[in-house]
Amino acid sequence: MSWRPDFGLVRLALLVVAGRRFWLLPLLPLLWLVFQAGVLLVGAGEAFTPTSAQGPLIGVPLTLLAVFLGLRIIAGEIDGRSLEIAYTVPGGCERVWRAKLMAAGLVLLVSEALLAVAAWRFFTPFPWGALYGAMQAAIFYLILSMALATLFRSEAAGAMGTAAVLGLNGLLTGFGGNQLRASPFWNPHSLEDADPTELFAWTLQNRVGILLVMAAILSLAFMRANRRERMLGG
Repeated sequence: MSWRPDFGLVRLALLVVAGRRFWLLPLLPLLWLVFQAGVLLVGAGEAFTPTSAQGPLIGVPLTLLAVFLGLRIIAGEIDGRSLEIAYTVPGGCERVWRAKLMAAGLVLLVSEALLAVAAWRFFTPFPWGALYGAMQAAIFYLILSMALATLFRSEAAGAMGTAAVLGLNGLLTGFGGNQLRASPFWNPHSLEDADPTELFAWTLQNRVGILLVMAAILSLAFMRANRRERMLGG
């Protein structure tokens, strides 16, 4: 099964997932930075440091956008009663869903670039590795939200399941105060006093481990979605 991109299909997938005003979606996370700037202006928050930019400034809004996109990849067709059409596409239904994933990834990439420029210009410089960390969290929740929405066959149920996982992640990590290697939000730049060798090993474990988990979740989501009778059933 080929994973070569079909850019014509990707363009159509972008319209289906994000609508005709898809160009607005990468701009929406910038509202989060506007909110953070307002908090700082009224003196209700502390200035951001280079090590804290990955999560609060870039990762959080990017992840929220990723969740919205993930919910619409497969479950959007269920709610829109157009899923049966996907099963008739030449090359298989997974061809459509891969195109939607790629379209969502392009939206996230553009949005992260805008967030990075704004965060660097108006808040704080940050290590370039923070961009990978923020994108890792966003892609993880893109795939997770797609999988949960597919499992429950509903965007709303998928959103509630994803919110529960996000909330649990926040509780376990103290909403950024603690760093857990099992978390997609893992930020090695915040561990300034760690031994460099151990830090490299921990970071490698996190990056590779999260990639494997994402691949497993994606495979399970496609296996579930390929059960045509179950997905189309009442």
